Amino acid sequence: MRRLGLVDIGSNTIRLVIFEYTESKGLQELQNIKTPARLYQYLDKNKVMKQEGIDVLCDTLNSFQQVAAKFNVEALYPVATAAVRQSKNIEEIIERVKENTGVTMQIITEKEEAFFGYYAVVHTLNFSDGVTVDIGGGSTEVTYFEDKELKFSHSFPFGVVTLQKLFFDNKKHNDEKAVSQARAFIKEQLQGLKWLAKRKVPIIAIGGSARNIARIHQSLVEYPIAGVHGYSMKEEAIEVVYKKLMNSSMDDLEDLDGLSRDRRDIIIPSTLLFKELYHEVEATEFVFSRKGLREGVMMSILEKEYKHPFDKHEVFKESLRNLAYSYNIGQEEAQQRQKLAEMIYYELEKNGLIDGSKLDKKLLLQSAYLFYLGSYIDSDAASQHTYYIISNSSLNGVSHRNRVKLALLSSYKNKTLLKFYADETGWFTEAEKAKIQLLGSILKFAYALNSSNTNVVNSLYLEKSKDRYNLVILYNGDPIAEEYQVERQKKHLEKIVKAKIYITFTENLQ
Repeated sequence: MRRLGLVDIGSNTIRLVIFEYTESKGLQELQNIKTPARLYQYLDKNKVMKQEGIDVLCDTLNSFQQVAAKFNVEALYPVATAAVRQSKNIEEIIERVKENTGVTMQIITEKEEAFFGYYAVVHTLNFSDGVTVDIGGGSTEVTYFEDKELKFSHSFPFGVVTLQKLFFDNKKHNDEKAVSQARAFIKEQLQGLKWLAKRKVPIIAIGGSARNIARIHQSLVEYPIAGVHGYSMKEEAIEVVYKKLMNSSMDDLEDLDGLSRDRRDIIIPSTLLFKELYHEVEATEFVFSRKGLREGVMMSILEKEYKHPFDKHEVFKESLRNLAYSYNIGQEEAQQRQKLAEMIYYELEKNGLIDGSKLDKKLLLQSAYLFYLGSYIDSDAASQHTYYIISNSSLNGVSHRNRVKLALLSSYKNKTLLKFYADETGWFTEAEKAKIQLLGSILKFAYALNSSNTNVVNSLYLEKSKDRYNLVILYNGDPIAEEYQVERQKKHLEKIVKAKIYITFTENLQ
C-alpha cells in the first residue's frame, strides 16, 4: 500500500488530495481539501508575486503538511501551475517556500499540465477520441486525442480569474457589455488554434468550473443519482445553465445549488469558454471528468514504481474489479458466477429461446461479477444495497445510464423491485426493462448454482423433451445447497422458456 499526497497550487485555489494505492483496489482518494487562495490576484502588473501572496502560499502549505502528517502520508508532492509559473520572481517564490515550509515545489510546465489532464481522462473515461479542456485561474489547457493517444495540446495564458479581471473588474458578474467582449476575445483565441476546429468529438472538461456547471445542471433537472464524473450534457443544457446564471443576481447565486460561493464571480467567464469551445469543436457532447491534473500526476508517479498499474484500454474492467474488492467479493466466486451465467445464456440461445447479442452477454457477465455485492452490508437487503451502491458509485469508464443499468441487473430479485428501482430514474423503456428482467433471471439461477460458494458445478446443458425441458447439471463434490436453491429459483428460467424445467444433478466422473 502507498499513501501519497499531492498539493495542487493553482491560480484560483490550492488543494490537498491524499491518495491511497493498492494493486487490488487501485487508486483511491482518501481526503480532499481546498482553500480559495486566489494567488493570481497577488501578481502585480509586471507579473511579480507580492510578498502577501508568497505568505498565503507558505501558510497554506504548512497547514496542509499537518493534515498530511495526521494521515500518515509517506510523501507529499506540491505542484504549481500558472500563477507561480507566470511569476517573474519564480526563483524567489521557490526559495521562500523552501525556507518557510521545507517543501520543494515542482513547477508544472504548460505542456505538462495539458498532458496530465489528458492522461487522467483517458485512464478514467471510456472515450477513444475527444478534446479535453481544463480552465484554471490563470491558464486554460486544451488537448485533442485519437484512439486514446495524444495528438495536439496547447495552453492559453488566461483562465477564469484572468477573464474576470480583464472584462468584469468592478462590473456586475452578468454585465452584457463585459460578456460580449469576453465572448469575442475567447472566440478569437480558440479560432487561432487551427487543429481545434470541427473535430466533432466529445469535449471532456476538467476542473472546478466545469464541476460547478455539471452540478448546477443536475440540480436544475433534479438528477436522480449521485456523482458528476462522466456526467454528459448537450449544448442546450449548457445554454440552460448559462441563462440561469445570467438571469440571477449575485445574491441569487449564493443560494444556487451546485455553485460554490467562491466561484460566483468567475462562473460566467468559464461558461462562456465552454459555450464557445463547444461551437468551435462542433462537439457531440460536453462531459465532466472529476479526474484531472492531480490524478494524472499521481498516476504518472505510480507508473514509474509499478508494472502497468493502469490500463487505458480496460478502464471499466479495472473499475469493476476495484469495486468488487471494496465489498469483499472473492475473485473465484465472481468468476464462477460469470462462468455459470455464460453457460446458461449459451444453452438458452442455442435452443432458440432467447435472441442473444454481444452487448447483452457483456452486460450479463459484468453484472454476474458484482451480483448482490450489497450482501456485504446486509444479506437480507442485498438487492436494495446493491442497487444503491452501484447506481451511486463513481465508476470509471461507463456512462451514468449504463451504470444504472448495471445496478438494475446486479441487484435483480424480481419484477416488482426492478420496476421500483427503474422508476427512480425513468430512463428505461418497457422493452429495456424486459431485457433486464430476462438477464436478471439468468443471474438469479446462476447465483443459486453456487449457493455454497464451493464451485461444485462444472457444466450444464439443456435439452427439449416434448412439452418440457431437461436441465442436466454436472458437478464434483457435494451440491446439497445447490440442489435446494435451484429448485426454488428455476421458476425464473421457466418464465423464459415458457415450459416446465426438470433438473438432474449428475456427478461428473471424468
